[in-house]
Amino acid sequence: MATPKTQTQRNSVDLFAKCSSFTAAREVMAMGVYPYFRMITSAPGTVVTVDGKELIMIGSNNYLGLTNHPKVVEAAAEASRRYGSGCTGSRFLNGTLDLHVELEARLAKFMKRPAALVFSTGFQTNLGTISCLVGRTDTIYGDRSNHASIVDGCRLSFGRTVKFQHNDMDDLARVLESNANGGGQLIVVDGVFSMEGDIVDLPNLVRLAQAYGARVMVDDAHSIGVLGAGGRGTAEHFNLIDQVDITMGTFSKSFASLGGFIVGDEDVIHYVKHFSRELIFSASMPPASVASCLAALDIIESEPERRERLWAITHRMHHDFRQLGFEIGCTQTPIIPIMIGDDLVAFRFWKELTDRGIFANPIVSPAVPKGQALIRTSYTATHTDAQLDYVLETFASVGKMLGVIE
Repeated sequence: MATPKTQTQRNSVDLFAKCSSFTAAREVMAMGVYPYFRMITSAPGTVVTVDGKELIMIGSNNYLGLTNHPKVVEAAAEASRRYGSGCTGSRFLNGTLDLHVELEARLAKFMKRPAALVFSTGFQTNLGTISCLVGRTDTIYGDRSNHASIVDGCRLSFGRTVKFQHNDMDDLARVLESNANGGGQLIVVDGVFSMEGDIVDLPNLVRLAQAYGARVMVDDAHSIGVLGAGGRGTAEHFNLIDQVDITMGTFSKSFASLGGFIVGDEDVIHYVKHFSRELIFSASMPPASVASCLAALDIIESEPERRERLWAITHRMHHDFRQLGFEIGCTQTPIIPIMIGDDLVAFRFWKELTDRGIFANPIVSPAVPKGQALIRTSYTATHTDAQLDYVLETFASVGKMLGVIE
Protein backbone atom coordinates (compact mmCIF):
# COMPACT_ATOMS: atom_id res chain seq x y z
CA MET A 1 0.00 0.00 0.00
CA ALA A 2 1.40 3.40 -1.01
CA THR A 3 2.33 5.82 1.73
CA PRO A 4 0.13 8.95 1.66
CA LYS A 5 1.98 12.12 0.64
CA THR A 6 2.41 14.79 3.27
CA GLN A 7 1.47 18.40 2.57
CA THR A 8 5.17 19.25 2.27
CA GLN A 9 5.71 16.53 -0.35
CA ARG A 10 2.69 17.65 -2.35
CA ASN A 11 3.99 21.22 -2.47
CA SER A 12 7.62 20.40 -3.26
CA VAL A 13 9.20 20.76 -6.70
CA ASP A 14 10.35 17.57 -8.42
CA LEU A 15 14.14 17.58 -8.42
CA PHE A 16 14.20 16.10 -11.92
CA ALA A 17 11.76 18.60 -13.46
CA LYS A 18 14.65 20.54 -14.97
CA CYS A 19 15.75 17.41 -16.82
CA SER A 20 12.49 16.92 -18.69
CA SER A 21 12.21 20.63 -19.44
CA PHE A 22 15.69 20.78 -21.00
CA THR A 23 14.92 20.60 -24.72
CA ALA A 24 17.59 22.74 -26.39
CA ALA A 25 19.95 19.87 -27.21
CA ARG A 26 17.13 17.66 -28.55
CA GLU A 27 15.97 20.51 -30.78
CA VAL A 28 19.45 20.81 -32.28
CA MET A 29 19.57 17.02 -32.69
CA ALA A 30 16.29 17.12 -34.58
CA MET A 31 17.78 19.73 -36.93
CA GLY A 32 20.67 17.37 -37.72
CA VAL A 33 23.35 19.78 -36.50
CA TYR A 34 24.11 18.43 -33.02
CA PRO A 35 27.93 18.53 -32.73
CA TYR A 36 28.71 16.97 -29.34
CA PHE A 37 29.65 13.52 -28.02
CA ARG A 38 30.77 12.40 -31.47
CA MET A 39 32.06 8.84 -31.49
CA ILE A 40 35.60 8.55 -32.85
CA THR A 41 36.60 5.03 -33.89
CA SER A 42 40.31 5.60 -34.53
CA ALA A 43 43.40 6.77 -32.72
CA PRO A 44 43.52 10.54 -32.11
CA GLY A 45 45.81 11.94 -34.80
CA THR A 46 45.66 14.57 -37.52
CA VAL A 47 43.04 12.36 -39.20
CA VAL A 48 40.28 10.59 -37.26
CA THR A 49 37.39 8.33 -38.23
CA VAL A 50 33.83 9.36 -37.36
CA ASP A 51 30.83 7.39 -38.66
CA GLY A 52 33.14 5.53 -41.02
CA LYS A 53 34.44 8.75 -42.58
CA GLU A 54 37.94 10.19 -42.27
CA LEU A 55 38.11 13.79 -41.03
CA ILE A 56 41.07 16.11 -40.69
CA MET A 57 41.27 16.83 -36.97
CA ILE A 58 41.61 20.50 -36.03
CA GLY A 59 39.60 20.18 -32.84
CA SER A 60 42.01 18.52 -30.39
CA ASN A 61 44.72 19.75 -28.02
CA ASN A 62 47.30 17.23 -29.27
CA TYR A 63 49.74 20.10 -29.85
CA LEU A 64 52.94 18.10 -30.36
CA GLY A 65 51.26 15.14 -32.04
CA LEU A 66 52.50 12.61 -29.49
CA THR A 67 49.35 10.49 -28.99
CA ASN A 68 50.50 8.00 -31.62
CA HIS A 69 54.26 8.33 -31.10
CA PRO A 70 55.74 4.81 -30.93
CA LYS A 71 57.79 5.59 -27.80
CA VAL A 72 54.71 6.90 -25.96
CA VAL A 73 52.52 3.98 -26.99
CA GLU A 74 55.16 1.40 -26.12
CA ALA A 75 55.86 3.03 -22.75
CA ALA A 76 52.15 2.76 -21.88
CA ALA A 77 52.01 -0.87 -22.98
CA GLU A 78 55.14 -1.84 -21.06
CA ALA A 79 53.90 -0.13 -17.88
CA SER A 80 50.63 -2.04 -18.10
CA ARG A 81 52.49 -5.32 -18.51
CA ARG A 82 54.71 -4.58 -15.51
CA TYR A 83 52.35 -2.80 -13.09
CA GLY A 84 48.88 -3.84 -14.27
CA SER A 85 46.00 -1.63 -15.29
CA GLY A 86 45.53 0.52 -12.18
CA CYS A 87 46.74 1.39 -8.69
CA THR A 88 43.49 0.59 -6.81
CA GLY A 89 43.94 3.43 -4.37
CA SER A 90 44.99 7.02 -3.73
CA ARG A 91 48.47 8.45 -3.70
CA PHE A 92 48.09 8.95 0.06
CA LEU A 93 47.74 5.25 0.81
CA ASN A 94 48.52 2.43 -1.62
CA GLY A 95 48.54 4.28 -4.95
CA THR A 96 52.06 5.69 -5.16
CA LEU A 97 54.32 3.81 -7.58
CA ASP A 98 57.98 4.47 -8.23
CA LEU A 99 56.75 5.78 -11.59
CA HIS A 100 54.80 8.59 -9.88
CA VAL A 101 57.83 9.62 -7.86
CA GLU A 102 60.05 9.50 -10.94
CA LEU A 103 57.63 11.65 -12.92
CA GLU A 104 57.44 14.25 -10.15
CA ALA A 105 61.23 14.46 -9.95
CA ARG A 106 61.51 14.78 -13.73
CA LEU A 107 58.82 17.48 -13.86
CA ALA A 108 60.43 19.55 -11.11
CA LYS A 109 63.75 19.41 -12.94
CA PHE A 110 62.19 20.18 -16.32
CA MET A 111 60.16 23.10 -15.00
CA LYS A 112 63.18 24.41 -13.00
CA ARG A 113 61.23 24.44 -9.74
CA PRO A 114 62.01 22.75 -6.40
CA ALA A 115 59.15 20.22 -6.32
CA ALA A 116 56.20 18.77 -8.22
CA LEU A 117 53.03 16.84 -7.43
CA VAL A 118 50.88 14.87 -9.87
CA PHE A 119 47.08 14.47 -9.73
CA SER A 120 44.73 12.08 -11.53
CA THR A 121 43.25 14.77 -13.83
CA GLY A 122 43.97 18.36 -14.75
CA PHE A 123 40.58 19.44 -13.46
CA GLN A 124 41.31 17.88 -10.07
CA THR A 125 44.69 19.60 -10.00
CA ASN A 126 43.13 23.05 -9.96
CA LEU A 127 40.33 22.01 -7.59
CA GLY A 128 42.70 20.34 -5.16
CA THR A 129 45.34 23.05 -5.17
CA ILE A 130 43.19 26.17 -4.90
CA SER A 131 40.66 24.79 -2.43
CA CYS A 132 43.26 23.57 0.06
CA LEU A 133 45.48 26.67 -0.04
CA VAL A 134 42.82 29.37 0.21
CA GLY A 135 41.12 29.79 3.57
CA ARG A 136 38.26 31.80 5.02
CA THR A 137 40.22 35.03 5.47
CA ASP A 138 41.89 34.85 2.06
CA THR A 139 41.01 36.39 -1.31
CA ILE A 140 41.36 34.98 -4.82
CA TYR A 141 41.63 37.29 -7.84
CA GLY A 142 40.63 35.54 -11.06
CA ASP A 143 40.43 36.47 -14.73
CA ARG A 144 36.85 36.40 -16.04
CA SER A 145 37.94 34.01 -18.80
CA ASN A 146 39.56 31.47 -16.47
CA HIS A 147 38.94 27.79 -17.13
CA ALA A 148 36.01 26.09 -15.39
CA SER A 149 38.39 24.07 -13.21
CA ILE A 150 39.81 27.29 -11.76
CA VAL A 151 36.32 28.68 -11.23
CA ASP A 152 35.24 25.53 -9.41
CA GLY A 153 38.44 25.46 -7.35
CA CYS A 154 37.62 28.98 -6.19
CA ARG A 155 34.06 27.92 -5.33
CA LEU A 156 35.31 24.99 -3.25
CA SER A 157 37.69 27.15 -1.25
CA PHE A 158 36.40 29.04 1.76
CA GLY A 159 37.93 32.29 0.56
CA ARG A 160 36.41 35.24 -1.23
CA THR A 161 36.69 35.37 -5.04
CA VAL A 162 37.01 38.66 -6.92
CA LYS A 163 36.99 38.69 -10.73
CA PHE A 164 38.75 41.15 -13.01
CA GLN A 165 38.22 41.88 -16.70
CA HIS A 166 39.89 39.54 -19.14
CA ASN A 167 43.66 40.11 -19.27
CA ASP A 168 43.12 43.68 -18.06
CA MET A 169 45.90 44.60 -15.66
CA ASP A 170 44.42 48.02 -14.94
CA ASP A 171 41.28 46.29 -13.69
CA LEU A 172 43.38 43.84 -11.67
CA ALA A 173 45.11 46.81 -10.04
CA ARG A 174 41.72 48.30 -9.24
CA VAL A 175 40.36 45.18 -7.52
CA LEU A 176 43.62 44.60 -5.64
CA GLU A 177 43.49 48.15 -4.34
CA SER A 178 39.84 47.99 -3.30
CA ASN A 179 39.62 44.51 -1.82
CA ALA A 180 42.62 44.08 0.47
CA ASN A 181 41.31 42.62 3.75
CA GLY A 182 44.45 41.59 5.59
CA GLY A 183 44.25 37.93 4.62
CA GLY A 184 46.30 35.99 2.10
CA GLN A 185 45.90 36.83 -1.58
CA LEU A 186 46.16 34.58 -4.64
CA ILE A 187 46.01 35.72 -8.25
CA VAL A 188 45.12 32.75 -10.44
CA VAL A 189 44.95 32.86 -14.25
CA ASP A 190 45.32 30.77 -17.35
CA GLY A 191 48.65 31.14 -19.11
CA VAL A 192 46.98 30.61 -22.48
CA PHE A 193 43.21 31.10 -22.47
CA SER A 194 41.55 28.04 -23.94
CA MET A 195 38.89 29.77 -26.06
CA GLU A 196 40.53 33.08 -26.97
CA GLY A 197 44.04 31.66 -27.53
CA ASP A 198 45.72 34.77 -26.09
CA ILE A 199 48.54 34.79 -23.54
CA VAL A 200 48.18 36.35 -20.10
CA ASP A 201 50.04 39.62 -19.53
CA LEU A 202 52.27 37.91 -17.01
CA PRO A 203 54.96 40.62 -16.61
CA ASN A 204 52.42 43.21 -15.45
CA LEU A 205 50.49 40.66 -13.42
CA VAL A 206 53.66 39.68 -11.53
CA ARG A 207 54.50 43.34 -10.97
CA LEU A 208 51.09 43.94 -9.39
CA ALA A 209 51.32 40.76 -7.31
CA GLN A 210 54.61 41.87 -5.85
CA ALA A 211 53.30 45.38 -5.17
CA TYR A 212 50.28 44.04 -3.25
CA GLY A 213 51.87 41.03 -1.59
CA ALA A 214 49.85 38.47 -3.54
CA ARG A 215 50.90 35.00 -4.64
CA VAL A 216 50.61 33.93 -8.29
CA MET A 217 49.26 30.67 -9.74
CA VAL A 218 49.27 30.08 -13.50
CA ASP A 219 47.30 27.33 -15.20
CA ASP A 220 49.59 26.34 -18.06
CA ALA A 221 47.44 23.52 -19.45
CA HIS A 222 47.70 24.94 -22.98
CA SER A 223 51.22 26.37 -22.55
CA ILE A 224 53.56 23.60 -21.44
CA GLY A 225 55.16 21.99 -24.45
CA VAL A 226 54.11 24.99 -26.54
CA LEU A 227 55.41 28.25 -25.05
CA GLY A 228 58.97 29.09 -24.02
CA ALA A 229 62.34 28.23 -25.48
CA GLY A 230 62.25 24.80 -23.82
CA GLY A 231 58.48 24.34 -23.77
CA ARG A 232 58.19 25.18 -20.06
CA GLY A 233 55.20 27.45 -20.55
CA THR A 234 54.18 31.02 -19.93
CA ALA A 235 56.70 31.84 -17.21
CA GLU A 236 59.60 30.74 -19.41
CA HIS A 237 58.09 32.62 -22.36
CA PHE A 238 58.40 35.84 -20.33
CA ASN A 239 61.59 34.80 -18.47
CA LEU A 240 59.71 34.81 -15.15
CA ILE A 241 60.09 31.24 -13.93
CA ASP A 242 61.21 32.32 -10.46
CA GLN A 243 58.39 34.88 -10.17
CA VAL A 244 55.44 32.46 -10.48
CA ASP A 245 54.65 30.71 -7.19
CA ILE A 246 52.66 27.78 -8.58
CA THR A 247 52.48 26.56 -12.16
CA MET A 248 49.81 24.01 -13.01
CA GLY A 249 50.02 21.73 -16.02
CA THR A 250 47.98 18.96 -17.57
CA PHE A 251 48.98 15.72 -19.27
CA SER A 252 46.03 15.55 -21.68
CA LYS A 253 47.48 17.96 -24.22
CA SER A 254 51.19 18.12 -25.09
CA PHE A 255 51.90 15.07 -22.92
CA ALA A 256 49.35 12.92 -24.79
CA SER A 257 48.09 11.22 -21.64
CA LEU A 258 45.78 11.94 -18.69
CA GLY A 259 46.38 13.71 -15.38
CA GLY A 260 47.78 16.98 -14.09
CA PHE A 261 50.49 18.45 -11.91
CA ILE A 262 51.71 21.48 -10.02
CA VAL A 263 55.24 22.73 -9.43
CA GLY A 264 56.40 25.19 -6.79
CA ASP A 265 58.38 25.55 -3.58
CA GLU A 266 58.87 22.33 -1.63
CA ASP A 267 56.96 23.43 1.45
CA VAL A 268 53.93 24.44 -0.67
CA ILE A 269 53.94 21.11 -2.51
CA HIS A 270 54.35 19.28 0.81
CA TYR A 271 51.32 21.10 2.25
CA VAL A 272 49.09 20.39 -0.77
CA LYS A 273 50.20 16.78 -0.68
CA HIS A 274 48.81 16.41 2.83
CA PHE A 275 45.68 18.59 2.66
CA SER A 276 44.26 18.33 -0.87
CA ARG A 277 41.08 16.26 -0.69
CA GLU A 278 41.12 15.79 -4.48
CA LEU A 279 44.53 14.09 -4.17
CA ILE A 280 43.95 12.15 -0.96
CA PHE A 281 40.52 10.77 -1.86
CA SER A 282 41.02 10.01 -5.57
CA ALA A 283 42.61 6.95 -7.12
CA SER A 284 46.03 7.77 -8.51
CA MET A 285 47.05 7.98 -12.16
CA PRO A 286 47.22 4.49 -13.70
CA PRO A 287 50.67 3.16 -14.65
CA ALA A 288 50.14 3.47 -18.41
CA SER A 289 49.28 7.17 -18.09
CA VAL A 290 52.34 7.91 -15.95
CA ALA A 291 54.67 6.04 -18.28
CA SER A 292 53.19 7.87 -21.27
CA CYS A 293 53.99 11.19 -19.58
CA LEU A 294 57.57 10.18 -18.93
CA ALA A 295 58.04 9.17 -22.57
CA ALA A 296 56.39 12.37 -23.79
CA LEU A 297 58.65 14.44 -21.56
CA ASP A 298 61.67 12.73 -23.12
CA ILE A 299 60.42 13.79 -26.56
CA ILE A 300 59.57 17.35 -25.48
CA GLU A 301 63.13 17.73 -24.20
CA SER A 302 64.89 16.02 -27.11
CA GLU A 303 62.83 17.11 -30.15
CA PRO A 304 62.49 20.92 -30.15
CA GLU A 305 61.76 20.72 -33.88
CA ARG A 306 58.23 19.62 -33.03
CA ARG A 307 57.60 22.89 -31.23
CA GLU A 308 59.25 24.81 -34.08
CA ARG A 309 56.94 23.13 -36.59
CA LEU A 310 53.90 23.88 -34.42
CA TRP A 311 54.78 27.58 -34.35
CA ALA A 312 55.39 27.68 -38.11
CA ILE A 313 51.89 26.23 -38.59
CA THR A 314 50.44 28.66 -36.06
CA HIS A 315 51.90 31.74 -37.74
CA ARG A 316 50.75 30.53 -41.15
CA MET A 317 47.17 29.87 -40.02
CA HIS A 318 46.92 33.21 -38.19
CA HIS A 319 48.01 35.01 -41.35
CA ASP A 320 45.93 33.00 -43.82
CA PHE A 321 42.67 33.09 -41.85
CA ARG A 322 42.97 36.86 -41.52
CA GLN A 323 43.79 37.16 -45.22
CA LEU A 324 40.58 35.30 -46.02
CA GLY A 325 38.66 37.85 -43.98
CA PHE A 326 37.90 35.79 -40.87
CA GLU A 327 37.89 37.42 -37.45
CA ILE A 328 40.15 35.39 -35.13
CA GLY A 329 40.29 37.74 -32.16
CA CYS A 330 43.48 38.31 -30.21
CA THR A 331 44.89 34.78 -30.37
CA GLN A 332 48.67 34.40 -30.13
CA THR A 333 48.84 30.61 -30.07
CA PRO A 334 47.82 27.39 -31.90
CA ILE A 335 44.30 27.93 -30.55
CA ILE A 336 42.54 29.89 -33.31
CA PRO A 337 38.88 30.85 -32.78
CA ILE A 338 36.91 31.60 -35.93
CA MET A 339 34.30 34.16 -34.88
CA ILE A 340 30.83 33.38 -36.26
CA GLY A 341 28.30 35.25 -34.09
CA ASP A 342 24.92 33.51 -34.26
CA ASP A 343 24.62 30.09 -32.57
CA LEU A 344 22.62 28.52 -35.39
CA VAL A 345 25.06 29.77 -38.02
CA ALA A 346 27.89 28.24 -36.00
CA PHE A 347 26.08 24.87 -35.99
CA ARG A 348 25.48 25.11 -39.75
CA PHE A 349 29.14 26.05 -40.29
CA TRP A 350 30.20 23.03 -38.21
CA LYS A 351 27.91 20.71 -40.20
CA GLU A 352 29.33 21.91 -43.52
CA LEU A 353 32.88 21.39 -42.24
CA THR A 354 32.01 17.87 -41.11
CA ASP A 355 30.36 17.00 -44.41
CA ARG A 356 33.49 18.21 -46.20
CA GLY A 357 35.89 16.17 -44.04
CA ILE A 358 36.98 18.48 -41.21
CA PHE A 359 36.56 17.93 -37.47
CA ALA A 360 36.26 21.23 -35.58
CA ASN A 361 34.33 22.36 -32.51
CA PRO A 362 31.44 24.85 -32.42
CA ILE A 363 31.33 26.91 -29.22
CA VAL A 364 28.00 28.58 -28.48
CA SER A 365 26.24 30.26 -25.54
CA PRO A 366 26.44 29.85 -22.60
CA ALA A 367 30.07 28.76 -23.11
CA VAL A 368 30.54 32.15 -24.79
CA PRO A 369 28.28 35.22 -24.53
CA LYS A 370 25.13 35.22 -26.65
CA GLY A 371 25.91 36.40 -30.17
CA GLN A 372 29.59 35.47 -29.93
CA ALA A 373 29.53 31.88 -31.16
CA LEU A 374 32.72 30.60 -32.73
CA ILE A 375 34.40 27.61 -34.31
CA ARG A 376 37.34 26.65 -32.12
CA THR A 377 40.26 25.30 -34.11
CA SER A 378 43.63 24.13 -32.80
CA TYR A 379 46.68 22.76 -34.54
CA THR A 380 49.20 19.99 -34.19
CA ALA A 381 52.89 19.81 -35.07
CA THR A 382 52.17 16.80 -37.30
CA HIS A 383 49.63 18.50 -39.58
CA THR A 384 50.85 18.42 -43.17
CA ASP A 385 50.87 21.43 -45.48
CA ALA A 386 48.36 19.64 -47.72
CA GLN A 387 45.98 19.19 -44.79
CA LEU A 388 46.29 22.86 -43.87
CA ASP A 389 45.70 23.89 -47.49
CA TYR A 390 42.47 21.90 -47.53
CA VAL A 391 41.35 23.36 -44.19
CA LEU A 392 41.82 26.92 -45.47
CA GLU A 393 40.11 26.20 -48.80
CA THR A 394 37.14 24.63 -47.02
CA PHE A 395 36.78 27.43 -44.48
CA ALA A 396 36.87 29.97 -47.31
CA SER A 397 34.15 28.14 -49.23
CA VAL A 398 31.87 27.62 -46.22
CA GLY A 399 32.50 31.12 -44.91
CA LYS A 400 31.38 32.67 -48.19
CA MET A 401 28.40 30.35 -48.52
CA LEU A 402 27.11 31.30 -45.04
CA GLY A 403 27.98 34.98 -45.34
CA VAL A 404 30.61 34.93 -42.60
CA ILE A 405 33.17 36.41 -45.00
CA GLU A 406 32.72 38.19 -48.31
